[in-house]
Amino acid sequence: MTEIRTPLRRRPAQRRSAERVQRMLDACAEILDENGYDGLTTTRIAQRAEVAIGSVYQFFPDKRAVAQALALRNLEEFGRRIARRLAEGGFTDWTDTVGAIIDIFVDMHRTVPGFRELRFGDVADTNLLDAASDNNSVVAGLLRQLIVENFAVADTPELARALAISVEAGDAVLKLAFRRDPNGDPEILAEAERLLHGYLAAHIHDD
Repeated sequence: MTEIRTPLRRRPAQRRSAERVQRMLDACAEILDENGYDGLTTTRIAQRAEVAIGSVYQFFPDKRAVAQALALRNLEEFGRRIARRLAEGGFTDWTDTVGAIIDIFVDMHRTVPGFRELRFGDVADTNLLDAASDNNSVVAGLLRQLIVENFAVADTPELARALAISVEAGDAVLKLAFRRDPNGDPEILAEAERLLHGYLAAHIHDD
């Protein structure tokens, strides 16, 4: 998996500073939900987080960096939720995890502040998570890591390619689902699961 660098100018050394940074990210999420990325400014972040503007610039050079940190937090939470679900078991084959992963994504879209607008960062920059890889490639790398760690699956170029294609296809279909319905059109969500599971099962088994 690609190593992701922190957008922070410096890491908070004290608990109080770390909590202040999290307040800034929470404020960023709220503003994104209300005004979108175009309406996001460092001044608004400072006001909503109830910190001095200098505190924002102490840790972040600009609004893009704050959005980047929030997108990374989203990715980490996505990975944690998937890891917990995989640990519960109940999957006949690793390709059967598709439905669970989509359910986690949909739940975050519905319930996590800022996720609906930012998700993993494309609204700000298609390379927000990593300058060397596009955002979908980073997400595919995370899924690949989790699958290899939790199932007896070889980490091969074929697996990497299949997951890269699945993430690109899934991203497009899930965007369509949420364009049709703010909570995700259930019929399109079901089609997304059928499409991705069918592709992965056929592709991997054919290989």
